[in-house]
Amino acid sequence: MVDDWRIDGFDEVRELGRGAQGRVVLARHSGSGTPVAIKYLSRSADVERLREEAVLLGRVSDPHVARLYRLVESVHGAALVMEAVNGVSLKRVLAEHGALGPEASLTVLKGSLLGLAAAHAVGVVHRDYKPANVVVQADGLSKLIDFGIATLAGGGDRSGTPAYMPPEQWLGEPATPAADVYAATCVFFECVTGRRPFEAADQAALQAMHLNADVPAEAVPEPLRNLVARGMAKDPTQRPWGAAAFVAELEEAAVAAYGPAWETRGIRVLAGTAVALAALFPLVAAGLTPAASVTAGAAASGAGAAGAAGASGAGAAGASGVAGASGAAGASGAAGAAGVSGASGTGGAGLLASTGAKVAAAVAGTAIAASAGGVAVYAGMGDDPAPRPTPTRAVAATVAVQNQTFTESAVTVRNARYVQISGHRDPALQQKINQELRKPLDLLISYLRAHFNPSMCGSRKTSLSTTVETGMRGPALVSVVYTPTIEYCQPADGTLPAGAVTVDLRTGRVLTARDVFLPSTLTSSGLKTLWSRLTSSNPTNWKPGGCRGYEPPKPEEFYARKLPGEAPGTLLAEYIPFTAFPTPQRFELNYSIGGSECPRDRLTAPYAKVRDLLQPEFLALVEGTTPTPSRT
Repeated sequence: MVDDWRIDGFDEVRELGRGAQGRVVLARHSGSGTPVAIKYLSRSADVERLREEAVLLGRVSDPHVARLYRLVESVHGAALVMEAVNGVSLKRVLAEHGALGPEASLTVLKGSLLGLAAAHAVGVVHRDYKPANVVVQADGLSKLIDFGIATLAGGGDRSGTPAYMPPEQWLGEPATPAADVYAATCVFFECVTGRRPFEAADQAALQAMHLNADVPAEAVPEPLRNLVARGMAKDPTQRPWGAAAFVAELEEAAVAAYGPAWETRGIRVLAGTAVALAALFPLVAAGLTPAASVTAGAAASGAGAAGAAGASGAGAAGASGVAGASGAAGASGAAGAAGVSGASGTGGAGLLASTGAKVAAAVAGTAIAASAGGVAVYAGMGDDPAPRPTPTRAVAATVAVQNQTFTESAVTVRNARYVQISGHRDPALQQKINQELRKPLDLLISYLRAHFNPSMCGSRKTSLSTTVETGMRGPALVSVVYTPTIEYCQPADGTLPAGAVTVDLRTGRVLTARDVFLPSTLTSSGLKTLWSRLTSSNPTNWKPGGCRGYEPPKPEEFYARKLPGEAPGTLLAEYIPFTAFPTPQRFELNYSIGGSECPRDRLTAPYAKVRDLLQPEFLALVEGTTPTPSRT
């Protein structure tokens, strides 16, 4: 390794850790002054693993996950440039304070689940969720870090941290989002009780407990026992299918047990415990942020400075919230509990060989910002530390038509309409946006090609056509809703579901339910309120004798679920019954489940009628205004 090689454009502030394979430093972007964490890995080390980590983390964009800015490769090695999270690891918080109490523990779990849900939404399973990989900030909110052994769903091995590994991970079975739910529940148990759910003298005994021992749900307060029992179920199919589904259950349980203000109180407790360790914050230890300003800011936000005086003399970097290299640097106390992703020392090569093609495709699809002098800079994986302008040039949204016959599967696409944009200032981002806009059509075609073939239909064809309607056309969002018409080559019940999709023109990211609705809305009580304010275009669905009766939506119906009768892994095996479809004039909720029992429906309301149920950031994008910073 060339000693202390540096990438251009960043001024190094201090080293946080060093090891045989590389080092981790705190630095500042030369142009903007933004603090970043840079993880350097030597050419002799496993650069391929670092590239895999970058690809996976680059897929995740969420405020609860430490952002990846760029991956740089040179003849000397590779480097990840990541967000510097100014906070302290949950591991250190628990070591200092012990049990956090129900409301603070629920707050930690919720933030972690939202971060995991962002990863699950793009097919990534973290596989190493633990207190050391959660950083608590001065405002009481937390971020998820370290995707060193993450994998695409279906990959994985026995790598992980034994205290938090689910049974299937111990057995080396394929990873699913339910594995992260198990680990997050174990950490939640530890936050509530001050101890891990299973403890044993050796690893074999610990494995036996995770595989066979009863879930110790009785150790937590009664209102939380069902959450623990569900989240730590031995059979992954008995757990919530992923983090997003678990968030809905958590919200409902928390409000029922502790009232609607539970999260405010939980954030206050977490902020107090974090501020008490302010001297350990990486930007404070490096002199980039005064400790007094961290304490004052937390107090001003309502967090209070409970125990803040205890920060004096706590050490300079023992639980750094910026970066660790567990395996890359891992110096005792120097990097401590990593606050940005590290090349985890828990083992494993990250992705299995079976997913190598997907990784290669993902890397190839990443924009190469520079390639000179033996250096390749992969940008576009997250927001760059040097702020990039959002597109100000108007984009055009037009309807395109597809006609195609697939002879091998007896499927004909006739006048299938879909929306595409043009005129975006970033051609690569425009391509990504267009892929997302036509994805509902692609899924319908894939499903039909997989399920209707000549052996079933003889010479008869199955035909698909679609109509598409555009709601938002910029400047920040494009929204479309599809209506399919399918003529089957054999008897079949009704049609297939095809919902709405809304894409952020600045990032190419599809908005999910949690981007649109406040967390309190995505609960049973919140959805009843939403339901009372919407007008149905097909009211017979919701009357006695209709397919739904008086039943309002359930929280889980706003997240992906299996298509009835489909096995996991089958094309179009997941769909979302309720999808938001914003238009300039009104808010719409699209309902589609396929089949003939429940006709599709559009439920509408003026924005003024549902404004208090929607995220301020979403409203700002719809209305073209700048949101007032807020925290829910």
